[in-house]
Amino acid sequence: MIDPSTGSENGPAGADGAGPETGPASTTDSVPAGELGSEPDAVQPAPTGVSRRGLLGLVGAGAAGVAIGAGAGVAGGMAFARADDGGAAASAYEFFGAHQAGITTPVQDHLHFAAFDMMARTDRDDLVSLLQDWSYAAARMTRGLDVSATGAVGGSPEAPPDDTGEAIGLGASGLTITFGFGPTLFEIGDADRYGIADRRPAPLERLPSFLGDDLDPDGSGCDLCIQACADDPQVAVHAIRNLSRIAFGRARIRWSQMGFGRTSRTTSAQQTPRNLFGFKDGTANILAGDRAALDAHVWVGAADAPAWMTGGSYLVARKIAMLIETWDRVRLSEQNSIIGRDKGEGAPLSGGDEFTDPDFQKTDAAGAPLMPAVSHVRLAHPESNDGIRILRRGYNFVDGNNDLGRLDAGLFFLSYQRAPEQFVRLQRSLSTDVMSEYIRHVGSGVWAVPPGATPATFIGAGLFE
Repeated sequence: MIDPSTGSENGPAGADGAGPETGPASTTDSVPAGELGSEPDAVQPAPTGVSRRGLLGLVGAGAAGVAIGAGAGVAGGMAFARADDGGAAASAYEFFGAHQAGITTPVQDHLHFAAFDMMARTDRDDLVSLLQDWSYAAARMTRGLDVSATGAVGGSPEAPPDDTGEAIGLGASGLTITFGFGPTLFEIGDADRYGIADRRPAPLERLPSFLGDDLDPDGSGCDLCIQACADDPQVAVHAIRNLSRIAFGRARIRWSQMGFGRTSRTTSAQQTPRNLFGFKDGTANILAGDRAALDAHVWVGAADAPAWMTGGSYLVARKIAMLIETWDRVRLSEQNSIIGRDKGEGAPLSGGDEFTDPDFQKTDAAGAPLMPAVSHVRLAHPESNDGIRILRRGYNFVDGNNDLGRLDAGLFFLSYQRAPEQFVRLQRSLSTDVMSEYIRHVGSGVWAVPPGATPATFIGAGLFE
């Protein structure tokens, strides 16, 4: 068993997606330490530390740490001050649980997302050992510990340390680490590299092309993904940096993205944040306490196939570039009409406050609908999409400036859903969205997010039964 404390209407690019919720102490995808139920039999015994291959990775990577791939938003994460209150540093979410943390967990302020490809000539044992090593290290780091018992300063002074050390003294800072498996992990062409092609979930396919896509192939897809969220940007970076070192020789980062200023909420205790267009975002998101909505729209059910995904979800990531300077020259009244909400209060244009349901039948004195037919809120609303909902967890990003001196900025959209088809349906509904004139989708990916692990197993263990 792993003992980490020792060594041994929620549209894809906009403002909407409701119900009661729980706070940080009782999220549905993490449980406090020591409160796990009975442990299922492990498929393969989880390691009590990082494997020899993982330790070689730590040594082989040395002081160089992680090589950031295409699309890394360094300017977007580290430029913003870390949380300075003791509560943020002390908060910790359990890595083990029925669902992976980082889905319904209260959305943290910072993100470091990394997409990995497995290395050539790796085999099934390499993949399993990597997932075991990652699970062990993640279970420690989410408690505010180093990646191993010797960590950053406890090993031999004549050898590179196991941990890079930049998170010393920062605590857990609400860190969650969430893992996903891409379609190419199961099969590339006719190649079944790891003997798991017949275990691929049928819904896990590359997303179709959408109107307005301008995708960078080097910043899309990948075999594996890791979503690290924290209230301190350095803690999130530390997690990805050290997991990448552990993967040395088995997997490498192809692209990554840093984000700040969450653009959604998962509890009512959190204020609705604003995106870089200045509008409140995620008002109608699915909340952590709405069990019925989570079961219906987010978690893979027991009746779904394959069985190893029960309790998991599917993650869609979309890097959406915003044409900031063009948007900034649009009249306020037109901005409100494009979104379908009041920019100041966040209320729907049909009236009420931020949390009032939009009234799509309400008209003005001339008989025109108060909620424009092509407004983002109307097109993305469940009422317009046969009740479909998704759970959003996106972040703003600023990656500096482009060659024209304009902000290279936008929304790093993340959504969790019971099946990727939910996202596909919503994105196709947005084909007439007027807001599309001000955004470009430049990166994309979809991953199967397996259920949580127990201390006796590792993330994705059921895949290898």
